[in-house]
Amino acid sequence: MIRERKIQRVSRQGVESLSDVVAIEAPLEITLKKESEITGRKISITMRTPGQDVYLALGFLFTEGILDDFSQVISANELEENQIEVVVNDTVNIQQQQLDRNFYTTSSCGVCGKASIDAISTVSAFDIDSNELRVKKEVLYELPSTLLKHQETFNQTGGIHAAALFHPNGELHAYQEDVGRHNAMDKLIGEAWSKGEIPVQNFVLLLSGRASFELLQKAGMAGIPVVASVGAPSSLAIKLAEDQGITLTGFLKSDRFNLYTRYERIQ
Repeated sequence: MIRERKIQRVSRQGVESLSDVVAIEAPLEITLKKESEITGRKISITMRTPGQDVYLALGFLFTEGILDDFSQVISANELEENQIEVVVNDTVNIQQQQLDRNFYTTSSCGVCGKASIDAISTVSAFDIDSNELRVKKEVLYELPSTLLKHQETFNQTGGIHAAALFHPNGELHAYQEDVGRHNAMDKLIGEAWSKGEIPVQNFVLLLSGRASFELLQKAGMAGIPVVASVGAPSSLAIKLAEDQGITLTGFLKSDRFNLYTRYERIQ
C-alpha cells in the first residue's frame, strides 16, 4: 500500500535529501461474468490503493445497484495483478442501465464516469427512516482519534482516506483505507456484504474526510443510519441524507460537531 522514494525537502534553512513513503495509486479493472460465459464484461477501471481488492469489487457492484444479493456471487478472484473478476449465477438479470457508466473513474471521484444524470442515483432497499439507533455525543467525539490509532497507512503517508464502522459504544468494528474516499467506502461495504452484515443497521459510519453525495449514496445503499464526517458535507449529501432518513454530522472534532439531519439519534 506504500512505496518508498527519495525526495528533497526544501525549507528556509536549505535543501535536505531524504527518503519518504507515499500511498500507492494504481488502476483496478473490475470484470463481471455469468457462470456460463467464457469472457466477462469490463464494468469499471478505478484508481485505487492496492489491497482488499475483492472487497472493493464486491462493494462497488453492490453500492452501484448492479448486484443486490450476495447469494448471486459464485466467486470473486484476482485474475492477474490489478484485475478482479466476479462470477455470478446465470439467473442474475443485469440491466444495461445498471452498467450505464464510463469505463474509467479516478480515485477522487466515484460518479465522474456516469453517462447520465439518471445513472447517478441508486435506490436503497432498506428503511433507514425508521431506524431507532441512538448514539451519545461523547461517543462521536472520540471516533476520529480511535480511528487514527488504527490508520497505519495514513500515519505513514498522510495521504489516504478511511471509512470505518463503529458500534454505538464507540468500539471500532471495521475500517478500510484507500487513496480514493469512495474506494475506502466500497471496500468497507464489500467486506460487510461478504460477511452477511448488510443492512448495516446498528453501526455508525465515520468518514475521515468530507461527506460527499456519492458517499451518502453508498451509505444509504448499505442501510447505515448515522454518518459522521471529519470534514464538511455537500449540499447534495445533506439533501440525500434528509431524503433517506440518515443522521448526518460534519466537522467532527474532539469537542464539537455540526448536526445536519435527523437530530434525534444523537443524545
